[in-house]
Amino acid sequence: MVNIGRHVGAVAFAAAVLGAFATSDTRAADMIGNCELYGQKGQFSMTPAVAGQLTVEVNLPAPGFWNGDTPETIKDGFEYCMAANIAHRLGLEKVGVVNVAWDALVAGQTRNYDLALSQASITDERKKVVDFSVPYFSSDAGVLVKKGNKVDQESIKSKRIGVQQATTGATFVEAKLKPETPPKVFPDTPSMFTALMANQVDVAMTDTAIVLSQAAESNGKVEVVGQYSTGESYGGIYPKGSPNAATLDKVIQSLIDDGTIKKLAGKYLAEAWGADPTAVPYFQP
Repeated sequence: MVNIGRHVGAVAFAAAVLGAFATSDTRAADMIGNCELYGQKGQFSMTPAVAGQLTVEVNLPAPGFWNGDTPETIKDGFEYCMAANIAHRLGLEKVGVVNVAWDALVAGQTRNYDLALSQASITDERKKVVDFSVPYFSSDAGVLVKKGNKVDQESIKSKRIGVQQATTGATFVEAKLKPETPPKVFPDTPSMFTALMANQVDVAMTDTAIVLSQAAESNGKVEVVGQYSTGESYGGIYPKGSPNAATLDKVIQSLIDDGTIKKLAGKYLAEAWGADPTAVPYFQP
């Protein structure tokens, strides 16, 4: 879960939900998967981890960001198409998607990849074992409940809260929200959402972007009733000491500067959520 660094991410976020599309001199050309590609092909160059492709790690599922449940089925989504445009500007023809465990990813235990795009919040603790790109997206902590379950900023502290382990959402709940009952920790978001539906927890908390996506897919079974401002940003993860970090930062910044990030957010995230994040009320911890 977001800094210009933060504010650039926030602009991209706002543009997505308001349907604002940046005007760019770039034009779509060619495709990777179902993604339109913008900007100059081969504008930048680097030696990738695997010859001929940009190798990108992700922890699936991540609807809206990566549309599909397996690497083989993913052809679009905000972060997938972001990766496709990074590859395009590096002169690469392919994006190789690798599904990895979340804990291993943020602990710097994965190898042989160029970058990870997995809604990973930039934190000082994680910087000890991985390097981060420039921020590209903003996200606060959302409160997901079953439809009709009355939860507000006063009652939430008495509720059973589910969080995903090794996430900034889990840290926020434990350190800032401090509910009466310690939060129940899950290894991934699917198991947390399943527990919510099974009444094993009353609330599921993680990034607002992620819970909005889950609510949109639930056919009205769950809803986002609030969110907490965390001031955090998503960044791409690089292997610690990656020789390609500076080049990849330039590519990602170019996507921000020419409006490509806004276009992708507007196309994939606002559509996937079916809701305006700015309309979700902010709770105070």
